[in-house]
Amino acid sequence: MPLKSQGPRPLIDPFGRVIDYVRLSVTDRCNLRCTYCMSERMQFLPRKDLLTLEEMDRLASVFVTRGVTHLRLTGGEPLMRRCVMDLFKSLSRHLRSGSLKELTLTTNGVRLAEFAEDLAAAGVRRINVSVDSLDRAAFARIARGDRLGRVLDGIAAARKAGLRVKINTVALRNDNARELPDIIRWAHELGMDMSLIETMPLGAVDEDRTDQFLSLAAVKRDLQSYWTLTELPDRTGGPSRYVRIAETGGRLGFITPLSHNFCDSCRRMRITCTGTLFMCLGQEDSVDLRAPLRSGASDGELNLAIDRAVAAKPKSHDFVLPVRGAGPALARHMSITGG
Repeated sequence: MPLKSQGPRPLIDPFGRVIDYVRLSVTDRCNLRCTYCMSERMQFLPRKDLLTLEEMDRLASVFVTRGVTHLRLTGGEPLMRRCVMDLFKSLSRHLRSGSLKELTLTTNGVRLAEFAEDLAAAGVRRINVSVDSLDRAAFARIARGDRLGRVLDGIAAARKAGLRVKINTVALRNDNARELPDIIRWAHELGMDMSLIETMPLGAVDEDRTDQFLSLAAVKRDLQSYWTLTELPDRTGGPSRYVRIAETGGRLGFITPLSHNFCDSCRRMRITCTGTLFMCLGQEDSVDLRAPLRSGASDGELNLAIDRAVAAKPKSHDFVLPVRGAGPALARHMSITGG
């Protein structure tokens, strides 16, 4: 009796974690300049260095054949990439085939109103939107752009199109710490999940991150002084640890790269817009996939490169609590790696 084909091998790292979630950055460009993320005068990559949409589609598809079921497009700001909807529409074939469970994106929301209906039509069902303040002046100060109105319009358009929206908010000691409960109430009143995020020491910015670092352990203790928080086992593929807030009825996540390492269950890898595969957000080890792509590599050869990356995936990142005056843990910006 002939043996049945076992199909492509799943991606399993040295610690037994099955990699089924890839974040693909489609551009390093952004229409905001958030103070904790990038310098006001960023130098962006030459366009020739970026993968084409066709190259991104091919890479993503190779990962899908290896068992990746969750694909998130990021940036920079992914909706800044010209013709990005062509990529969404092409990748949606994996949703129709059942190979991909979820195709989604993280966005700052500035251009979301333009694309919400098309995203829903392409099979996107939920998205993450970054909102660091509901106060217009504070938002403009953090983002270096007076775009809060456009972001809120984008969220409204996404919800109208049937997309589930989760709000991501970076906790900043000097800019939004007191406002966090109000943002949580607002999100939950609209039926949106929310995650709070600690600042991450990636790339040089124009301020000392130590001044802005706010431990989410402290935030959680403060919330517990007047709300009832119940721990949840929920996992959505990302690093959030969730609680249910009885008083708002909503779900709140905590992403704590510094105060509490979240790497034990990591099943993610990141591909930059230049085709560099990072096995860990907080490590520099990487594998170049652009060179073999552009030299005519077969899918088998790409898989060998991916296997080398998975075999080198570390157990955790090396982020530590910020020390005043210290440089970033890594020189590359989050906008390069993809959020």
